[in-house]
Amino acid sequence: MTDDFPFGDLRARVCAADRAFSWHPYTPMRAYLDEHRPLVIGAARGARLYDLDGRSYLDGNGSWWVAVLGHGHPRLVAALQQQAARLCHVSFAGITHEPGALLAEELVAVAPPGLARVFYSDDGSTAVEVALKLALQFWHNQGATRRHRFVALDDAFHGDTLGACSLGGIEVFRRPFAGALCDCVHVPTPPQPGAEDEAYGRAFEALATLVRRDRDELCAVVVEPLLQGAAGMRSYAPRYLRELRALCDRHEVLLVADEVFTGYGRTGAMWACEAAGVSPDLLCTAKGFTGGVLPMAATLASSAVFDAFLGAPERAFFHGHSFTGNPLGAAVAREVLAVFREEAVLERARPKAARLAEAFARMASLPGVRSHRACGMTAALDLAGVGGYLGRAGWRVYAEALARGAYLRPLGDTVYVAPPLVIDDADLEELLGIVEESVRAAVAAG
Repeated sequence: MTDDFPFGDLRARVCAADRAFSWHPYTPMRAYLDEHRPLVIGAARGARLYDLDGRSYLDGNGSWWVAVLGHGHPRLVAALQQQAARLCHVSFAGITHEPGALLAEELVAVAPPGLARVFYSDDGSTAVEVALKLALQFWHNQGATRRHRFVALDDAFHGDTLGACSLGGIEVFRRPFAGALCDCVHVPTPPQPGAEDEAYGRAFEALATLVRRDRDELCAVVVEPLLQGAAGMRSYAPRYLRELRALCDRHEVLLVADEVFTGYGRTGAMWACEAAGVSPDLLCTAKGFTGGVLPMAATLASSAVFDAFLGAPERAFFHGHSFTGNPLGAAVAREVLAVFREEAVLERARPKAARLAEAFARMASLPGVRSHRACGMTAALDLAGVGGYLGRAGWRVYAEALARGAYLRPLGDTVYVAPPLVIDDADLEELLGIVEESVRAAVAAG
């Protein structure tokens, strides 16, 4: 730790307040409360987190995949400070402001062709929620009120609000809310790239049969393009997206691309849809959208979707929240796009992605590793275990990695890395070394 992070003796006070009052997301709280020394972060810079004990940790998952440009990027901090001095917030309902309007213009300029309008929200779940409501009202405004069902992939994860949760295929996340969820049908996830044509054909035919049979009741198909994050970083070939786009066009069903995780360079291009050369009717973005600085998101819509909301007042989209289009978030999001343009982020990430893939392919031969995969700036190992999100094998690797100076949050028995796209080469090598050492140690310890 450097002198830039003078934390002082705060740890005991923070832990006492946290233990007494906090409730953490995706955290079994009994186990957390029994833990004697939780990780307490006081600052972050680049690819590193700094705790109140004076240790630094490589942020192996980009703080839940948001810090695509690393922590504390000076240009993002400066943009936030400058905007805060002018305008922190004003309603976006029926009025506008410079950051919100110009961000929308710049987003459309880099979006897949055909996306023409931007609706702001505050995180990935609400970006998806907006897309679902837009899709439902799109059909309602045209008198097709029977179109109320959604289609999503098995093992999908699209967020935590009730609508987004309805799309989820990870049962442990959705089971308690089953009686309150939207009508969603799940279809088999396409196989990993390189799988035999027969396996791919079965997966796609299950989807195609459903769409052909139930098209008059289907509102939209929602997918995480190319890479299913919470499912264990499972990837599939661009071919599926191309054929899905054609299927939706043929049967007049909307296609929603949830690019909350896959967008902003995570899979290689700015958007995962680019790999297939397709444009969705609705696209959701968050996480890297503000580089992890502020909670803000957006849902992009085609002109055809937008036009269905024009006309009589009752056709308007009556949705929004107090902080929709927040100027602070919009100013930072504009600066993120500027950094991508001016600092060649995507180009500079390509050799790092190749190094990730190479290292994880080598780690596939480690004892206790069942399989591996890589997609852009993400790579994963499946460990021998019970499988699923509640598996414990990955958490043994987590503990070993933490002791060696890396923060890895596993997905059950899947250990993965999704570091900042701009991680220094030296930090990347250190991270990869820690992953390998930690897998070896965890397997040896049994």
